[in-house]
Amino acid sequence: MERIHKYFPNLTPEQADQFSRLDGLYREWNDKINVISRKDIDNLYLHHILHSLAIERFITFKDGSHILDLGTGGGLPGIPLAILFPNCTFTLIDSIRKKTVVTQSIVESLGLTNVSVKVGRAEELKEKYDFVVTRAVAKVDVLLPWVRKVLSSKHQNIYPNGLIALKGNLREELKLIKKHEYREVIAITQYFDDPYFEDKYILYIQG
Repeated sequence: MERIHKYFPNLTPEQADQFSRLDGLYREWNDKINVISRKDIDNLYLHHILHSLAIERFITFKDGSHILDLGTGGGLPGIPLAILFPNCTFTLIDSIRKKTVVTQSIVESLGLTNVSVKVGRAEELKEKYDFVVTRAVAKVDVLLPWVRKVLSSKHQNIYPNGLIALKGNLREELKLIKKHEYREVIAITQYFDDPYFEDKYILYIQG
């Protein structure tokens, strides 16, 4: 939790409380359903929460923005971002029901009224979103067709609507993006100096 305070010193008391409660909530659920590797639960804040929050360093979502967390798993990166952006709305979707049960429980425990959790796939969605965020879901050539079906045509943020994906080594995956596609690749070490992030990137592709 100290790393969250280090990089986000201006949290409100409510936000700080919500972040501090994530550890207990994930540990409690992880004893029942393995949503985070049991070997990695002690690294929750560095490997999962702070990693998710790197997206905030790339873009500050404007109030009223709608964000889809595709393949949310146990609620990452959607829950940390929803805490940080209480005036934006987040839809967290996953095809595995037991994971959405965990996510829904954590959302309710934290009192996050700006989050809805759904079971299903992106192609089933009718709503439109400003951005789709993902973490360890699929390769970009698979993601993009799903993403473009749910993006709104109205832009309100500093970046045009599109995909924001948290990725590891991108050398091979970047070859899957067509040359005409506008993309940006940002090393997370630009934002956070922990060695864990040395091979972690944000990939933005305009919708």
